[in-house]
Amino acid sequence: ASTAPWMQPARSTPYSDPLELGSFGDPVGVLDPRELATARAEIRSMDPARLLHQDEDGDTILHLLAARGLRHFAQAAAEAFKECGRLEIKEHKGKTPLLVAATANQAELVRDLLALGADANAADHKGQTLLHLAATYGFPNVLMEVLAVRGLLSPLLLSPPGQTPLHCAVISHNKALRALGIGTPTPERLQEMLACIQALLHMGADHTSQDIKSSKTVLHLAVQDGNLSLVQFFLQLPGPRQFINMKAHGNTALHMAAALPSPPCQESLVRLLLSRGADPSARNLENEQPAHLLPPGPGGDQVRLPRRPTSPLTLPPPALSAPAPTHASPQL
Repeated sequence: ASTAPWMQPARSTPYSDPLELGSFGDPVGVLDPRELATARAEIRSMDPARLLHQDEDGDTILHLLAARGLRHFAQAAAEAFKECGRLEIKEHKGKTPLLVAATANQAELVRDLLALGADANAADHKGQTLLHLAATYGFPNVLMEVLAVRGLLSPLLLSPPGQTPLHCAVISHNKALRALGIGTPTPERLQEMLACIQALLHMGADHTSQDIKSSKTVLHLAVQDGNLSLVQFFLQLPGPRQFINMKAHGNTALHMAAALPSPPCQESLVRLLLSRGADPSARNLENEQPAHLLPPGPGGDQVRLPRRPTSPLTLPPPALSAPAPTHASPQL
């Protein structure tokens, strides 16, 4: 037993840093017939009770093989589990072997398990599906494998917080962008996360959908974190004209941009939103216009906000002083 692959230390899995979405999802290699035959023989020689045994964390041999990327033994074990009707067996966090493979960024194993009939819509105890996990961790290769069987699942699935996989991918991109200034992640890692967003859109994800808890679209999420590159990306996508003025608990994206604490990109965000048709006269639940939410001081004074809607692609006029708000600024 000590020489069995699942008893050995986990192997590192090198991860490439391609620059284009087309660079992801290289064809999955064919399983070596000899290695697969050896794995099948060892798996079939095991007592069924030992094969299906779950440890204190609920992990089976198949969970461990999926996590470590031991593809031939995982394939053999998955075949045996399928014969027993246990391919969807869950560990203590509610993850099936497919979800474990996705969390471990084992793209080839994800394809293998899906081909065997693993449930692509299975969710863990937090309601996270295969797509949610790949989007949250920024694994474009996993998503590209899912693209090959995209008819099996929907990119519009919601997790308990009411977020689609696209919401999860944008939140992760925002976090990575914030971390960039302190040394991690690399710009290539940001590109991987952008590729996740692109892959989800290719699957049919709706960038105008709102999460259940806060009613935020991905545009709101990108703006509130000052993610200028993602805001530019989403505003270039085809969609209804009213997308830019959709409200999250009463606040448009322009309200959120105005309320930012004067980051370097705040003025650029405001100008971009206005140029694409954001309405500066829109009022939130506190009857405030975006101009009311500008931070006090020189930073806020530099941002130009007109009182009336501007025509798309027209830059805003010189700064106008806004009357003092009568209510406290909302929490965005």
